[in-house]
Amino acid sequence: MTNKRIIGLDLRGNSPRKSLDLILEAEKMGIPAIWITSSGGASDTLSLLAAGASLTKNILLGTSIAQTWSRHPVVMAEQAFTIYDLAPNRLRLGIGSGHKTMMERTFGVEFRQPLGHLREYVTIIKELLRDGHTSFKGDHYSANYSLKGTAPDLPVMISALRQNAYKTAGETADGAISWVCPHFYATGEALKSLRQGALNSGRNAPPLILQSAICISEDIKGARDAVRNQLSVYPTLDFYARMFEQSGFEVAQKTGWTDEMIDSILITGNEQQAAEQLDKLFTSGISEILASIVTIPHGLDGSNRSMKFISEYCS
Repeated sequence: MTNKRIIGLDLRGNSPRKSLDLILEAEKMGIPAIWITSSGGASDTLSLLAAGASLTKNILLGTSIAQTWSRHPVVMAEQAFTIYDLAPNRLRLGIGSGHKTMMERTFGVEFRQPLGHLREYVTIIKELLRDGHTSFKGDHYSANYSLKGTAPDLPVMISALRQNAYKTAGETADGAISWVCPHFYATGEALKSLRQGALNSGRNAPPLILQSAICISEDIKGARDAVRNQLSVYPTLDFYARMFEQSGFEVAQKTGWTDEMIDSILITGNEQQAAEQLDKLFTSGISEILASIVTIPHGLDGSNRSMKFISEYCS
């Protein structure tokens, strides 16, 4: 599987039972990976992946992302190690600090220095998974703990929107996971910053997982409307608005999705056109695609055509 181009399926926002059904369906179809996002009380991502690991054999299982504020890094490492033991070499742990307003409201925390916070979090997890032990005291976290085993090849990735986050991923993490990132920004500034961070730390650049909306349909207007309906909130959120501004969409927070913004994050058209768009991304340095399937309201194909395309493209 690792020699093939990997497209993973975004299972964001489903109930636990529906997510498990989709994991099983994706493996049956030959889709190489799935990703689950922490969102709005739908389910606990790591518990769900543990259940999915016990029911599947080959599909890669990822979090995109698990929110750091919800648990201490020692607990995150324990849960990740448990899934690794159930499904060796299949878990990819993606973590992130989330959005300031939501995290402060939900967990009652002081959201400050998110990249410094994330760097310490990654350090503790990677020490535990690599060495089986950590003794760490930082500005944000302290930990002194041992695991009964190691998982040195379990990748610990971080969410990234702007250059400093990609640079941090290059310096410390095993990968960067984007979200609603313009494709040209990902293959340009993001990759440049990721590689610079890796160079600063004397290591090879880790992979960049590019999240992208996907809708296999000849109805381009319908596909754009699907993005507006199903990914509506992102341009209004501060972190994302800043990323769009750096990408050249200077009034994103006021205007919401424009056609130009949508076109920069969407793979659409018929199967051949979509394959050409994906080929261009992979040859530009993107390591994997995290596919958020958007569906046209009252459309004939639903998600089935897009899922079938992903399966065939990765085969």
